[in-house]
Amino acid sequence: MIAVTLSGFVLATVVPRLASRSATVVRFVSTALPAAIFIYFCGFFRTVVNGESVTRTYEWVPSLGISLSFHLDGLSLLFVLLISGVGTLIFAYAGAYLKESGLGRFYAWMLVFLSAMLGLALSDDFILLFVFWELTSLVSYMLIGFDAERPAARAAALEALLITSGGGLAMLAGFLLLRTTEGVDRLSDLAAASVGTHPLYTPILLLLLVGAFTKSAQFPFHFWLPGAMEAPAPVSAYLHSATMVKAGVYLLARLSPVYSGSDVWTIALIGAGTVTMVLGAFVAAGQKDMKLAFAHSTVGALGMMVMLLGLGTPAAAEAALLFLIGHALYKGALFLVSGAVDLQAGTRDVIRLGGLRRLMPLTAAAATLAALSMAGVPPLFGYVGKELVFEAVLEGGPWRMLVSSGAVLTGTLFLLVALNAGLSPFWSKTGDTPRSPREGGWPLWGAPLALAGLGLVLGVVPSLAAPLVAAATEATTRAPVVPELGLWHGWTPALGLSGLGIAGGLLLFLARSAFLRASSPVVRWAELAPGRAYRAAMDGLNRLATAQTRLLQSGYLRRYLLTVITVTGALALYPMLRLPPIQFSWEPAARVHEVVVAALVVAGVGVAVRTSSALTAVAGLGVTGYGVALIYFLFGAPDLALTQFVVETLTVILFVLVLYHLPPFSSFSLRAARARDIAISLAVGVIIALVAAASMEGELDLSVPQFYSEASLALAHGRNIVNVILVDFRALDTLGEIVVLATAAAGVYALLRTRAGKA
Repeated sequence: MIAVTLSGFVLATVVPRLASRSATVVRFVSTALPAAIFIYFCGFFRTVVNGESVTRTYEWVPSLGISLSFHLDGLSLLFVLLISGVGTLIFAYAGAYLKESGLGRFYAWMLVFLSAMLGLALSDDFILLFVFWELTSLVSYMLIGFDAERPAARAAALEALLITSGGGLAMLAGFLLLRTTEGVDRLSDLAAASVGTHPLYTPILLLLLVGAFTKSAQFPFHFWLPGAMEAPAPVSAYLHSATMVKAGVYLLARLSPVYSGSDVWTIALIGAGTVTMVLGAFVAAGQKDMKLAFAHSTVGALGMMVMLLGLGTPAAAEAALLFLIGHALYKGALFLVSGAVDLQAGTRDVIRLGGLRRLMPLTAAAATLAALSMAGVPPLFGYVGKELVFEAVLEGGPWRMLVSSGAVLTGTLFLLVALNAGLSPFWSKTGDTPRSPREGGWPLWGAPLALAGLGLVLGVVPSLAAPLVAAATEATTRAPVVPELGLWHGWTPALGLSGLGIAGGLLLFLARSAFLRASSPVVRWAELAPGRAYRAAMDGLNRLATAQTRLLQSGYLRRYLLTVITVTGALALYPMLRLPPIQFSWEPAARVHEVVVAALVVAGVGVAVRTSSALTAVAGLGVTGYGVALIYFLFGAPDLALTQFVVETLTVILFVLVLYHLPPFSSFSLRAARARDIAISLAVGVIIALVAAASMEGELDLSVPQFYSEASLALAHGRNIVNVILVDFRALDTLGEIVVLATAAAGVYALLRTRAGKA
């Protein structure tokens, strides 16, 4: 399971090279992988439906308690099948949609995205989930900004990255608090923990909700998702239907058994979900761009799923998961249709489009089925999901009126969006398009037709989806569920709400011109207000960074040293003021040779400060450095002394080579500046001396050196304790230093090459 899940990462390294040889091979191989993954996980269908789960674990970082722990149950299987199944059709579509020049790079990122989403849906370990969570944000940045030459694509990609990765950091903080307070580090163990009784219950929940809300574009973080439509059509279809935006819903479903029913959970999810679904549907109804209308409607659909999970009932969880499946099918088809229309007709403007059913009949069939499913018209699967939604909100308890009204209004506006953006371009009178549209290659109509057709099959025979929905609902609610899926449940209140929504949508469509004029100010505000707040925050951050850079990054090394020394001295002095007075002992304890070495160190410093010759100053600094090395040697650190000798020797040689041809020192600073520097130097020197004296007064904690002396040979197989600490116990610190040096070296090398090229 682990190998299959991570296989996309491996293939992504090969695809760009294959693309340079054969685009056909790349299309086939890239599409075959999600298809094979889909078939592989279908093999677990019977096991999962029978109520069992499958766990695979591989120790990753045992010392930190982090493992590649994958857990497959009904909920994760539902997401895995959507990710791989819908992904197979979208990968096939992309091969016909994109030009061959960027095909290898596109498929490489899509394969990484596929594996990252699979890992997210299967991860059981908190840290592993976070890794895949942030990886999806990073890869979506590359995919949304795939056309890097367009500023709008780059801006949308950055916006999505900042918002979703910021939420991911909040989620990580929640996970770490769970690990430290409850000792829980896996999702599968969360339900058994006593999380609800902990004092940090509310902060942990709020941090986790921020992560889920940013990922699934819930109000007030919803505005990044419509901007992501700047991505190519296959990316938009994958993003909106089966992958990243559903990750937040997945996390909420995982957390539902633990947090569902609490006041914070209920108010946050129902409040944010209801506002998001109504706002998203309302803004979508006022769009003239097919793709933008579908993007805003995705925001509304995600809000509906979150609202249902907030209700906390098994019926609501079942409705949310069934609606998630239906939404993946029809929304993926609609985005693929909009991409095909844009590619063939040269526009996505619904006002200019019309009569495409005669020119693109197969695409029209896919669009019709998908739009009717979105509108909740029988016998499509969207209707089955909508009926369950209405049944769930009617059982919403004290929230019944709010959520029922919001669901009906959202259904009404979804119907208007389906008619206006899904059906009108194909079934209205012939429009005026930049290009003469025609049916494209078979993947351009085959992929959306397969998704829409599956929505029809599941609508006619909804019992086909019942076992998977039941298993996913049981994994979400921890309670047995027997779904009753069908097109007819009798004359029920839910049927009445459904009819009310359809009637309202038809009326709005007939009066759509007046509706668009009346709603235009609200739609414009809803589109611009969140984005303005984000841009204002980013502009403020840039202004702050500019001011801070002007203040701190003056370009003068002496100012940098002055700032560092002053701040270090002040930070060291503050705790010293709170300590008892230091009891100095003036008994002469130093030996003669130690006094001589100390005098050499001081003399070297004095020579370096007072001389006007560069070479003499270098010699003085060399004497000081060698004196310090002798001090190390005298006090039992020969390895450190040897290192100091080597460094000082190299430093002196390099300085001599560099400074040999320079003129004597000249005095450019003012007398006041020199007096300031002398005062600061003396003050900091006294402070450091006081710190050293204070550290010698108390009793030393020998537990740390004792641990290293005992563990160096036993654990790291090294007798040099200092080396062992640097290489083994503090390996991450050493690695960080190596990375910094390597990065600086690469930057210097690049600058030298650039300058050489210009020369």
